[in-house]
Amino acid sequence: MPKKDIALKIIPLGGLDGIGKNMTVLEYGDDMVLVDAGLMFPDEGQPGIDLILPDYTYVLENEQKLRGIIITHGHEDHTGALPYLLQDLTRKVPIYSSKLTLGIIQGKFEEHRIKNPKTREVSDGSTITLGAFTITFFAMTHSIPAAFGIFVSTPAGTVMHTGDFKFDQTPIDGRRPNFQAINKFGGQGVDLLLSDSTNATRPGFTPSEAAVGRDLRHVIKNARGRVFVAAFSSHIHRLQQICDASVAVGRKVVVTGRSMVTNTKVARELGYLKIADENIIDAYDVDRLPDEKIVVLCTGSQGEPLSALARMATGEHKSLSIHENDTVIISATPIPGNEKSVQSIINALSKIGCEIYDKSKGTVHVSGHASQEELKLMLAMAKPRAFMPVHGEAQHLRAHAELAQQMGVPRSRIFVLDNGDALEMVRHKVRRGRGVESGVVYVDGGNVTEADPVVLRDRQKLGADGVVCCTVVVSRRRGAVSAVEVSGRGLAAASDDQVLTEAQEAVRAQVSKIAASGDASIDALRRGVRNALSNQLWNRTHTRPMVIPVVMEV
Repeated sequence: MPKKDIALKIIPLGGLDGIGKNMTVLEYGDDMVLVDAGLMFPDEGQPGIDLILPDYTYVLENEQKLRGIIITHGHEDHTGALPYLLQDLTRKVPIYSSKLTLGIIQGKFEEHRIKNPKTREVSDGSTITLGAFTITFFAMTHSIPAAFGIFVSTPAGTVMHTGDFKFDQTPIDGRRPNFQAINKFGGQGVDLLLSDSTNATRPGFTPSEAAVGRDLRHVIKNARGRVFVAAFSSHIHRLQQICDASVAVGRKVVVTGRSMVTNTKVARELGYLKIADENIIDAYDVDRLPDEKIVVLCTGSQGEPLSALARMATGEHKSLSIHENDTVIISATPIPGNEKSVQSIINALSKIGCEIYDKSKGTVHVSGHASQEELKLMLAMAKPRAFMPVHGEAQHLRAHAELAQQMGVPRSRIFVLDNGDALEMVRHKVRRGRGVESGVVYVDGGNVTEADPVVLRDRQKLGADGVVCCTVVVSRRRGAVSAVEVSGRGLAAASDDQVLTEAQEAVRAQVSKIAASGDASIDALRRGVRNALSNQLWNRTHTRPMVIPVVMEV
């Protein structure tokens, strides 16, 4: 088959059902490239789950084709699955990204004891060849430095992937988007554009990161006591502005929270975060300075229960606490699903009586994603023949598809996919292809497991109604009940002796009834005990706890 007739496959394994776990496969013949490997954080309906990863079984099944992994930038939703993927691969695959992103993921590799990964540094304008793929990196602005978009050339056609981006004309580090490269690729011909959809429902332009600095400096300068600023630890531009504002008004900076300490250390070592050593102090030294000379940079902008801000708000932090005269700035917007967690921290801080600033009280946060006019500008420059919105929930993808249609992309060439769906490109023309198995896997403690709905349902039931254990001892000869013991956890009635006594009597009666029927097998007794106890508790308490029957013959 001529090379031009081999289909280029574009397969999103994650990132099309929410903000997170971004992962896209590009496959051409015997060559495959993976773009990003992110994670997602669980919501309240997933108790006990630590992290959610895209199901990358398809990558493992085709491991012999995998030529390289491209990481567009250093956020968790693009890097977090990497350690787990590398542990499952049987050979070392090169990872291409910027110096900062590689520095951040190196910390993850050390944490997971991954030794000597094959990392390759690239920069704006770098071009690499991986099998049939020729990939050029171009600079984009986002809420973390050193973000890239990529332009991919294959014998079947070309693909441009924007990565996460906004068009910031006054970025903090002076590194503007490479408009020249985007226009050049648009002139050469972009057969398929994959573009960030996060803010596709938001009109206008996203403000520059520089807009945040003025308000941050004003709040920090006029605060009475200490200032606590909660931000994403990977938002190096924001951290730089907080440090600049603090130093300008004569305050020292304290860094707390594991990821904040790690990322600021990496960013300073690599030259992305600039603050003199004398302007940073240890958390244990804050008592040596007046409150009005302190700014605390911390994690917790998403309401994480174990974050530094959450522990300080509840008085559980080992070295820092928040008082009535202090000011707290939440310099982030809650990710969808985290609103309740963030509100609970705001309520805890309100009880303390401190001053609280979030985006509703000033420009203490701006998004890192392009709004509608920037998305249109990207479409105008790239001039794609076909379009696929990525990185967003269903409403974002649909809104972005409508923008593409407004910009002249024919409806028949706009593809709104689900995770696991596929596109195929042959001779520069794009069509829907055959999908692959997809889904999610959970990081549950030290285990990486498939999404088992039974496990989550059991945990939800335990959290809602508790658990009751009933132990029944039955005489093997006579079939009579020798003893019944009922105990419960997470059940209000567990301390009510009358309810427990009635439950025991209901179980005794049911076991005697089953024994009299002649079918006194262990399984029949367990079923009978479970049903009798469940019905009795429902009648008395109107709850349905999980019932665990234990039947022993003696």
